[in-house]
Amino acid sequence: IDGTAGEVFAGEVATAPSEIVQVLVDRSLDPKKSVTYQEYAKLMKWTDEFRTLGVRTNADTPEQVANAVAFGAEGIGLCRTEHMFFEGNRIDAMREMILAGTKDERARALAKLLPYQRGDFVGIFTALKGLPATIRFLDPPLHEFLPADHAQQNELANKLGVPVEQISRRVHELHEFNPMLGHRGCRLGITFPEISEMQARAIFEAAAEVQAKGIKVHPEIMIPLVGFPRELKLQIDIVRRVAGEVAKERGRKFKYLVGTMIEIPRAALLADQIARDAEFFSFGTNDLTQTTLGMSRDDSGSFLPAYAELDIVGSNPFATIDQKGVGRLMEITRDLGRKTRPDIKLGICGEHGGEPNSVKFCHRLGLMYVSCSPFRIPIARLAAAQAALES
Repeated sequence: IDGTAGEVFAGEVATAPSEIVQVLVDRSLDPKKSVTYQEYAKLMKWTDEFRTLGVRTNADTPEQVANAVAFGAEGIGLCRTEHMFFEGNRIDAMREMILAGTKDERARALAKLLPYQRGDFVGIFTALKGLPATIRFLDPPLHEFLPADHAQQNELANKLGVPVEQISRRVHELHEFNPMLGHRGCRLGITFPEISEMQARAIFEAAAEVQAKGIKVHPEIMIPLVGFPRELKLQIDIVRRVAGEVAKERGRKFKYLVGTMIEIPRAALLADQIARDAEFFSFGTNDLTQTTLGMSRDDSGSFLPAYAELDIVGSNPFATIDQKGVGRLMEITRDLGRKTRPDIKLGICGEHGGEPNSVKFCHRLGLMYVSCSPFRIPIARLAAAQAALES
């Protein structure tokens, strides 16, 4: 199916990556031999001459970072640390930590995770070559890391040498009726501060290692799901303490920021108080849309088409920012945040960051950057330039 032309072909059709991907990502094509790429490069040069809005990427691996930088990303706007815990043997250490009955047992399991996480950040910082990286602390609820299937629970019990009943009991304990608003985000870091300590140590030890190679590192540590100013204060205290410890141990100085995601209406309404500690705000528009509209992104498909047909909503609010509702909260956050901290950095890291109309709204709002997946970066750059010209 050719979605652009609206054509359907019978039988198998030979396909190949676009010439732009072949030049920038695969590096299998000489740019001088591709007219398509040369036209693309000219267009992107024009966009960068006019746009004032920065464009970052949502990336969790060095490979994703490299692709994004090739497409023109100016740093990472969202690095989701939880994705790193699902790879290889580290998921076993993560599950061991979740099943731990005491703080000491959790600490031993986290000590196994530390080198993995540190290595991930070394790769990411190296690939960024001095560009900033916004790293979000652990966000999803812990039950997502444990097997729900009884056969898999048996397998895990044998691997860890614990009774299967212990795993089943822990899965039951972690069950939540509404996990999206449950024990996740900064609530995890507050009830289990050792998790935040491990993640902060991994970031700063990796920063020290990469600095030693002569590469600049600019971490921006982001605390998720903050709704109360003291939640952020408690997490920032951990970050600053660990940063000081690692700096002393490694004989290094770190240039870093600590901020929060704005994804709960209460955080938007108290942005002036939260900005006393936060050095940046990043709008997590996926969850901010859900919490503002009272709509589940996963379940809205059953009624949103009817809402669009009846002109209740103009477009899917999970695809394009709801400017009158969510957008109003973003304006309030901007105004209150800058009232307390005039130089506060403002960005967006939800899926909306690569959607043209949303990018243009972010330009009008005066944000510093948008962040999107690597392959949407050219779209965001173009939309940002169009927004600058339209204004």
